[in-house]
Amino acid sequence: MSVTDPQPPAPDAHADAAQEALHDRIAADSLTTRRDYLRIVATVSGGLAVGGIGVASGILHRHGDSTGAPEPKRIADRIEPGESLAFRYPGDEDRAIAVRMEDGTLAGYSAVCTHLACAVLWRKERGSEGELYCPCHEGVFDARTGEVTAGPPPRGLPKVILVEEVDGSVWAVGTARSGESLVEGFCRQQGDDRPGCPGFGAGAPAHKPAGPGAQQTRSGPKPAERSERT
Repeated sequence: MSVTDPQPPAPDAHADAAQEALHDRIAADSLTTRRDYLRIVATVSGGLAVGGIGVASGILHRHGDSTGAPEPKRIADRIEPGESLAFRYPGDEDRAIAVRMEDGTLAGYSAVCTHLACAVLWRKERGSEGELYCPCHEGVFDARTGEVTAGPPPRGLPKVILVEEVDGSVWAVGTARSGESLVEGFCRQQGDDRPGCPGFGAGAPAHKPAGPGAQQTRSGPKPAERSERT
């Protein structure tokens, strides 16, 4: 008795065509998915790169860049020790933060990180005086000076010049660029002929204060000095 191998069934032309079409469709879908993924990654990475280059090179707007004097703005009726306040100054698009440390020191800064423009927060519980912190890339700034203490930010935070009235109200009256003192920022914006500024006494007419809270700028950079001490 002979044993013969079973004969394979005859190929089904319709089944082969369907299987080939399915394979082509899966391959096309995979290619589309890969292309979409790469396009999304490239777009996001490119956006971050452009934003970083813009902030670092000064193309994008920075706090304190304006040369004119911003209008004084009342930001709070009172800020108690250990409190912070988010506000907008000098423009509605400019995020800022004021902090009152436990020893009474009142300081104001831009709340835009100098690395990639993420929001800066105050962490009161960090250290003896708290810290200004950017959660995006772990940037840390000194709460008393605004200078960089950790992370990738390339420079300190621009400052907001704050003064406090006898009734406890707090006013923003100007800005200072990163690396610029409060007095330098005040004199640049309010006029170099103010008392305490390098041009005072050179014969230029004194500027007249204008707008609500302007009486606080009457004696030149003294309010700025006060905001550093109080």
